[in-house]
Amino acid sequence: MQHISIFEMFWNAGPMVKFVMLLLLAFSLSSWYIIFRKHLLFKKVRQESADFLEQFWKCRNLAEAQKSAFDTTLCPEASIFKSGYAELQKLSQNKKAGPGEETLEMRLAGMENLKRTLRKTESIETGYLEKSLSFLATTGSATPFIGLFGTVWGIMTSFKEIGLRGSASLAVVAPGISEALVATAGGLAVAIPAVVFYNYYTNQLFEIEGNMQSFSADFLNVIERDLISRN
Repeated sequence: MQHISIFEMFWNAGPMVKFVMLLLLAFSLSSWYIIFRKHLLFKKVRQESADFLEQFWKCRNLAEAQKSAFDTTLCPEASIFKSGYAELQKLSQNKKAGPGEETLEMRLAGMENLKRTLRKTESIETGYLEKSLSFLATTGSATPFIGLFGTVWGIMTSFKEIGLRGSASLAVVAPGISEALVATAGGLAVAIPAVVFYNYYTNQLFEIEGNMQSFSADFLNVIERDLISRN
């Protein structure tokens, strides 16, 4: 039985098939790099989020919670809190600078600024977490067709070789076709992990987005209760 070597098929393939295989290799290496980096990122985010939320609900006031927030680097909820706390300080400074007594309506109007600030931070954090995931989606959808293109080109070259040799025997056709089919196999080998991990990380991102929205709602509830209690 003849041993089939992928590397031997690659070296015996034509220039276009080689280019396709090298392009698939570049997609594969880039995809696995993103997959590995996202694994570390999401793991760190989950760990920091759990630690921050545990500390947040133990804090007696927002100033104490702020110190806990600055101990994290990747926690989305901590970023939301820091932006919200900074906006509250701005509102407090404006209240001191403005004349007259602050009414409940004025306080609630300030809450709209706070809500917009929190939504903006959520969007920024989501954009950071989903960065490069689109490349996995592109890899999953494009590489099978890139591999198929290499296969079609390789088969066309094989038929051209048949015409030059004037023979259509299996010994003439098989090597070229087998080399060409490696491109399709390579395209699938690159696409399948990219699609699997894209879906996996997208689901994790949805979960993190839900946690951010829940924290924002809880944070706003705390602030609104405080504002109403002052009235």
